Amino acid sequence: MEQNDNGKLFKLIHLDVPLLLGLLAVSGLGMIVLYSAGQQNMDLVLGQGMRLGLGFVIMLALAQAPPRYFRLWSPWIYLAGIALLLAVMAVGDISKGAQRWLDLGVIRFQPSEIMKLAVPMMMGWFFAEKPLPPRWLHLLGGVLITAIPFVLIAEQPDLGTALVVGSAGAFALFLAGLSWIIMFGLALLLGAAIPLFWTFIMHDYQRQRVLTFLNPESDPLGTGYHIIQSKIAIGSGGIYGRGWLNGTQSHLDFLPEGSTDFIFAAFSEEFGLVGACLLLALYFFIIARSLYMAAGAPDTYTRLLAGSLTLIFFLYAFVNSGMVSGLLPVVGLPLPLFSYGGTSLVTIMAGFGILMSVYSHRRTPTR
Repeated sequence: MEQNDNGKLFKLIHLDVPLLLGLLAVSGLGMIVLYSAGQQNMDLVLGQGMRLGLGFVIMLALAQAPPRYFRLWSPWIYLAGIALLLAVMAVGDISKGAQRWLDLGVIRFQPSEIMKLAVPMMMGWFFAEKPLPPRWLHLLGGVLITAIPFVLIAEQPDLGTALVVGSAGAFALFLAGLSWIIMFGLALLLGAAIPLFWTFIMHDYQRQRVLTFLNPESDPLGTGYHIIQSKIAIGSGGIYGRGWLNGTQSHLDFLPEGSTDFIFAAFSEEFGLVGACLLLALYFFIIARSLYMAAGAPDTYTRLLAGSLTLIFFLYAFVNSGMVSGLLPVVGLPLPLFSYGGTSLVTIMAGFGILMSVYSHRRTPTR
């Protein structure tokens, strides 16, 4: 009887229990690893706990809003995000050679994070009443919606976030039923543009990251140091790991950014292959459950929105785990719900709030 009452309560507040349990499992495991990777610094753990708490509150709040409100506000959120990106170019704070932040006195944040939600929302809004698969003119409109924030973010420079935003638009086009012939043509076009991108868009340090990915041993004490130490940490964990609090690479400061970008390496060292597989299985469960929820969306807008948000989460997990394993270039994307950080974490939780709203209100189309 009590179990039925709990189920009714979760339905009443529009939360999906399986997805919620998956998110709690990953974020709780992340807090445990953060305590070890952060040299047992409780301030670090408490700060992350506050950010997670804020993220879950935002997720709960967004889950209550019917999707029709997201659709109504999509173009305005997108335009506001573009305006904030232009403001960053004009008056943004410069930190470590990048101009990515807006300081409003009370709060300091990255407007580029907003576009991870705004682009899927705008793409869903744009294609909601149009015939699918999209025609060439509509396809051009979708490309422009994605390209404008992509270029503005890449100029900050923030290639990692720009790639996420660009991928969000590409995911929406894919989910809109873009034909394989057009997708293949676009892939060829992008391939042909790589030399231009390399010459005119990418900065020297970004080019060096690609060269380091291809041959990290060419500069083992310089640009290749991060990825070499990351692979050493993963390999030294073996099958079962060294044990919690017993990692040497992170505790002896061989592993840079052990609590942020390279926390997966710190986790793998302490919990081994078994722990890494368990974590990846949890991510797979969250992604599978989210795709199932997106498939039940009642209309084009909610399907494109929910599917794109799910694939963005997949991209975070895939790129970060591949990056620290040496399978992909280092682009600075955090491991979702695991890496220490603020703005990105809150954005991801907001995305899950929107996804839960879509699923819990699926009997009500957004028209």
